[in-house]
Amino acid sequence: MNGFFDIPSDLQHSYAGLIGLHLREALLPVLAGLLLALPLAQLCVRFRWLYPPVLGATTILYAVPSLAFFVVLIDYTGQTELTVMIPLAVYSLVVLVPAIVDGVRSVPQETLAAATAMGFGPVRRFLQVQLPIAVPAIIAGLRVATVSSISLVSVGTLIGNQGALGNLLAAAQKYDRPELAVNSVITTAVLAILCDALLVLLRVALTPWMPSGTRRRSKTARQPLPAPQDVTR
Repeated sequence: MNGFFDIPSDLQHSYAGLIGLHLREALLPVLAGLLLALPLAQLCVRFRWLYPPVLGATTILYAVPSLAFFVVLIDYTGQTELTVMIPLAVYSLVVLVPAIVDGVRSVPQETLAAATAMGFGPVRRFLQVQLPIAVPAIIAGLRVATVSSISLVSVGTLIGNQGALGNLLAAAQKYDRPELAVNSVITTAVLAILCDALLVLLRVALTPWMPSGTRRRSKTARQPLPAPQDVTR
C-alpha cells in the first residue's frame, strides 16, 4: 500500500523507532508489575486474609480509566512516557497477582514439607521451590498482561504523541491517510502475537520437567481477559 511506511515527520520517529518505543512503553510496565506482584503474592500466600483486599484493590485500580490516571499524573510526570507506563504497571497487577498466588498455592504440601526439612527458610523456599514450580501459571499471567499492555499503549496518543504506534491512528485522521491506521493496527497485533509466542517458548525452556507431549496451558488468574479498549480506557 502506497505510503504504508511513510511516517509523518511530526511523529519524530521512523517506523522502526515507533516499534521500539511501543515495546518499551508496553514491556517495562509489565516487568515493573511483576517485580511488585511477586512480594505482594508472597504476602497473600503467607497471610491468606490479605488476599481478598489486595485482589479487590487491584481490581478497583484496573477499573480506573487511563485518562483519570493521566490527569492525576501529568502534573508530576508531564507529557512523558512515564505518565503512560505507570497506569499500565498498575493494570498488570490485576492479572499477575492472582496468577502468582494460584501458582504458588498449587505447590504440593509434601514438597514444601521436604524443603522445610532440608532447612529452607520462607524466603529461600519461595524463591527456589515455589516459584520454579509456579512458572507455568506465572507465564500464563504474563502472557495476558503483556498482550493487554501492548494494546493499551496506544492510549498515550492522547497526551502528546506518547502512544507509539497509536500515534499513527491520530495521524491517519489528521492527514486523511487511512493506511496509517491500518499500519498501526496490524503492527500492534503482530507485536502482541510475537511477544506471546516468545513467552510460550520461555515457559517451555523453564519447565523441562513437563513432558513435551502433555504440556497444558496452566490455569490463568481468575480474571477475564481484558476487553478491547477504546481511547477512553
